[in-house]
Amino acid sequence: MEKNELESWRDSLEKITALTKQEELMALFQNPRLPFETKKSLLQEALGPIHPLAFNLALLLVSKGRLRQSGDILKQFNDLLDAHRGLVRARVTTALPLGDEEKITISRRLGTMIKHPVVTEDQVDPSIIGGFIARMGDQLIDGSIRQRLEALKKNLIEVRK
Repeated sequence: MEKNELESWRDSLEKITALTKQEELMALFQNPRLPFETKKSLLQEALGPIHPLAFNLALLLVSKGRLRQSGDILKQFNDLLDAHRGLVRARVTTALPLGDEEKITISRRLGTMIKHPVVTEDQVDPSIIGGFIARMGDQLIDGSIRQRLEALKKNLIEVRK
């Protein structure tokens, strides 16, 4: 933060995480017979220009056989970056893909509810039938038709008793 390098760090961590999807390269990094200097050269070539401290992190992860954990590190970094910026991420599940206008509306309404700007990550699950489910950290807002039908079913069963 002091050097205003947060974006550079995030970009570098994304590059490192992208490497873990290249299985042939990962096999080389995990090969105990391959000298560390060779792994370092491969890593430098694969990553290209990257923040020097992030490169050192990648080297450490390779040396410890933990490069696959870079995705978890990136997620944690993004969470901390969002908290620093006062943003909250919400995973919004809908039955159908959302249009841009709907995304903005949901983001604003959730932001009004929690009094913080909200960035949405969309996913589709046809089983919710309609409406949406939003998860922000440990908070869940279930406005799905499936949930309403379940509640109605439960009420009807209780009335019959």
